Amino acid sequence: MSNIQSYQGASMPYEAEINRTQPSCFLFLIDQSGSMEDSWARESGKSKADRLADILNGLLMNIVLTCTKEEGVRDYFDIGVIGYGSKVGPAFGGGLAGREIVPLSDVANLPARIEERTKKVEDGAGGLVNQSVKFPVWFDPIASGGTPMCHAFTEAHKILSRWIAQHPTSFPPIVFNITDGEATDGDPTDAANLVQNLTTNDGNVLLFNVHVSSTQAARILFPDSETGLPDNFAKLLFRISSPLPGYMRAFALQEGLPASDGARGFVFNGEPVVVIQFLKIGTQPSNLR
Repeated sequence: MSNIQSYQGASMPYEAEINRTQPSCFLFLIDQSGSMEDSWARESGKSKADRLADILNGLLMNIVLTCTKEEGVRDYFDIGVIGYGSKVGPAFGGGLAGREIVPLSDVANLPARIEERTKKVEDGAGGLVNQSVKFPVWFDPIASGGTPMCHAFTEAHKILSRWIAQHPTSFPPIVFNITDGEATDGDPTDAANLVQNLTTNDGNVLLFNVHVSSTQAARILFPDSETGLPDNFAKLLFRISSPLPGYMRAFALQEGLPASDGARGFVFNGEPVVVIQFLKIGTQPSNLR
């Protein structure tokens, strides 16, 4: 099968087994523009950049835990984090700095640092108490410059083209683009479509988009049409978002979230808890061995 085929109408079974000899890939495109310094809607105390860094670091930790067995971390996934703002490029810190895609075991073994955090836990008597926990950090918040989303998608295409050439039979990569504003380097539609047109033998690359905001507008999760989306940018992000595969729709419904047959991987104006739910569903493995 060719590595490139038309996205529209392409066969998308998404049934390939994910294992250590046939891993899949998560690539996160993170808006690091100056506006990410603003507060997230309905939340005070931290900027969008700070909160998103917490979410992404927590997600990476959960992926590592999911793939940890008695003998250690299994390389079921390769992981990449690309930031785009005043510059576009790999956003890992510490020993992973400068690397575009890394195996999950390297993620587990090479956090930039370990911080002491507190979290609320049940005290056994119906209340909550603070508990100190270790929190690995791979990704630090940055907020500077414009929003070169076209450039970010172009980099994603280059990175995933190389990855797919080495993993032609794997479950297709999943790209998460998390942004709070319109692209400042043109219309990203063509660049996003090129990413979606990449394919393994198991289907096209999945592109999911998350819009975070400083406004109080109602959130829209997994829409199946442009109806109700408030502006042209939201409609554009919807159009360049992939339909949810069946297993993801089933998982979303189990979580009590809306997911019709035509649902796409798009969140408009998602607050932090919704972004966490979205990423949990998007990174839920379908066929892990």
